[in-house]
Amino acid sequence: MRIVTFVFLILLHIAYPVSGSVQNGSGPHEEKNQTEAGTKFNASEFIIDHISDSHEWHIMTLGEGENEKHITLYLPVILYSKKSGLHLFSSRRLAHGHEYQGFRLMQEGDLKGKIVSLSENGEVDSENLLLDFSMTKTVVGMLAAAIIGLTLFLLLSRSYSKTGISHPKGIQSLLEPVICFVRDDIAIPNIGHEKHARFMPYLLSVFFFILINNIMGLIPFPPPFGANVTGNIAVTFTLAFFSFVIIQINGSKSYWRHIFAAPGLPVWMLPLMIPVEMIGVIAKPFALMVRLFANITAGHIIVMSLLALIFIFNSLFVAPVTILFVIFMDCLELLVAFLQAYVFTLLSALFISLAVVEEHH
Repeated sequence: MRIVTFVFLILLHIAYPVSGSVQNGSGPHEEKNQTEAGTKFNASEFIIDHISDSHEWHIMTLGEGENEKHITLYLPVILYSKKSGLHLFSSRRLAHGHEYQGFRLMQEGDLKGKIVSLSENGEVDSENLLLDFSMTKTVVGMLAAAIIGLTLFLLLSRSYSKTGISHPKGIQSLLEPVICFVRDDIAIPNIGHEKHARFMPYLLSVFFFILINNIMGLIPFPPPFGANVTGNIAVTFTLAFFSFVIIQINGSKSYWRHIFAAPGLPVWMLPLMIPVEMIGVIAKPFALMVRLFANITAGHIIVMSLLALIFIFNSLFVAPVTILFVIFMDCLELLVAFLQAYVFTLLSALFISLAVVEEHH
């Protein structure tokens, strides 16, 4: 699928000279750098636009100068203000730095990419904080992944109700090996036969959520495909936080005893060891968060960087070599999509097992 997209982009490159920098989803076009050969391609903005979240889904740019056209899907903005209540409108109203109903999408500074409320003099109204429930690329991608996952498992449930479990076929033969893999190779070896069933719903949910989002991120278009959901630090933080909460809620007496009163440890060492143990408690979900975020984002950056080489050199002779490297990287990314879902689920199960294990006498 991505190969077809690259060929399509190359054909566009033939029909239309490279036109400035690709429109960033969170702001207007920056001033174009003119060269003797034409307008210079801004590779960094092109890559950042792909991996960052946005209130609009910029698909492509056609033409240049006065004939420049942008194909963009504008997402709904949902805001709640203490002063004016609930607001619902299209993000098109805020595109290119425009102001609408006293709101503006910031283009620079610490608030870049955030919608803020403006005072009467046009300055940011820091006292009127907004509750932003807007649909961004990441939100749409997550909802799409949830709908796909829910649909697959509803179809699986209906299939089992018709055919039973003795002779899997159709969607059963597709999903059952994966479910059995999570149960037999992740949950049971780490948590044990007696307690694994309690955590299977969470482990299956997080595995398929990450896997579906990773695969969707490899398909460039149409929306909601192509969003860098699991490469968003907020998403990976939330997933890691869920694992953290489950670990702490299900922690046994032995788990908490080893944190606050480790057996055999002199009393005078407790003030030193308790902070160390607490750092370890926080480090586990932190490792889950960073590992998933870094691996997925790095893969997207590498692929988009290779694609950008065609436009940086402004030559079709670079395209065949670039596409070969991109195909190779896509194969690796497909492997990473499964691997990162597996690693996140495996480490979550391992950390849960360390918390629920009872001390043997």
